[in-house]
Amino acid sequence: MKKIIVLLLCLLLTLPAGCAAQDAAQDELIIMTSFYPMYIFCANIAGGVQGVSVLNMAAPDTGCLHDYQLLPADMRALEKADVLVINGAGMESFMDKVLEQYPDLPVITASEGIEMLGEAHEHAHEGEDDHEDEDVNAHVWLNPELAAQEVENIGAALAQLDGAHAQAYEANTAAYAQRIRALGEEMRTALAGVKNRQIITFHEAFPYFAQAFDLEIVGVIEREPGEEPGTRELAQTCDLVRERGVKALFAEPQYPNRAAETIARETGAKVYTLDPIVTGELDKDAYETKMRENLATLLEALGE
Repeated sequence: MKKIIVLLLCLLLTLPAGCAAQDAAQDELIIMTSFYPMYIFCANIAGGVQGVSVLNMAAPDTGCLHDYQLLPADMRALEKADVLVINGAGMESFMDKVLEQYPDLPVITASEGIEMLGEAHEHAHEGEDDHEDEDVNAHVWLNPELAAQEVENIGAALAQLDGAHAQAYEANTAAYAQRIRALGEEMRTALAGVKNRQIITFHEAFPYFAQAFDLEIVGVIEREPGEEPGTRELAQTCDLVRERGVKALFAEPQYPNRAAETIARETGAKVYTLDPIVTGELDKDAYETKMRENLATLLEALGE
């Protein structure tokens, strides 16, 4: 009997702690982000907010999500999420599947209300002239002003969703958006004296970047990453480089730069690297770090 009483006392003593641990787990808010830049933004917005975790769905080396196929691990991760933060504008092509599987999962679209630029795609059909279709370009985060707007959109939505931490989200959002805008001004000031502003980029990731810093993209090496240009396209780009006097070709660290190197050999232009900030370490300072690296690259490439 004494042993039974002791056991019951032990159970009573341990029960509250167990319940408290369970309640803490239930109270935790899990913010799931679709890919790398959304993670960076949310890590700053939710940084230091007690009981809130930010997790990234796609692996940080995935890159852009245009053709990304959801993995079983992604779906399992979404099961734990309380909210999903996406860039939107067509970047996450898998969203129909996510909404079908998790119809009650709140989704925050960072690019909501931002005016989009078009993205041209050439299509040739037998017996027809080449023509272009225009889609929306989703790479808005590469313009610091638009990145700040995305941060503000996310912060406002999280404050509404999680009212208990609204003040913390609002304070973090204001501070981070201000830092990003200051970064943009810093970059514009540094580039103010650059006269040669014509560039050729690897793919359609940089129109918003060019918009922010008054650059002119006169050509794109690969319209779609992974689809290397044919002989005709390479020849046309070489002609363009010569005609326009382009000195800099910009590859991306996420993709092979064979086509860019070929054009460089034929024209005498040099190949540099601009980072579209879609891969890297899960570091909340990564956006600012990588943008300053891009600035240094531009000053080197265009200042000659």
